[in-house]
Amino acid sequence: MAFKMNDLSVLAYANGFTLWHYRTADPGATVAGAGYFTAAADLVRTGDMMLTAADGGSTGTIYHVGANTGTEVTVAAI
Repeated sequence: MAFKMNDLSVLAYANGFTLWHYRTADPGATVAGAGYFTAAADLVRTGDMMLTAADGGSTGTIYHVGANTGTEVTVAAI
């Protein structure tokens, strides 16, 4: 499967920081893969955090947006 913009939502925003939530049926390894969130490059910023619920909600991970070049978003689990 692939990233779906409609499944990404803002939980909180303050001082240029956004806390996101993303729920997907995709496996956690797919979500953690390179470029998974690239379609959201115009929304997410370096330093943002994402609470994700993968595998249909059975796997939860918090990601830090480490880089956003405008064409690729890089995240790392924390």
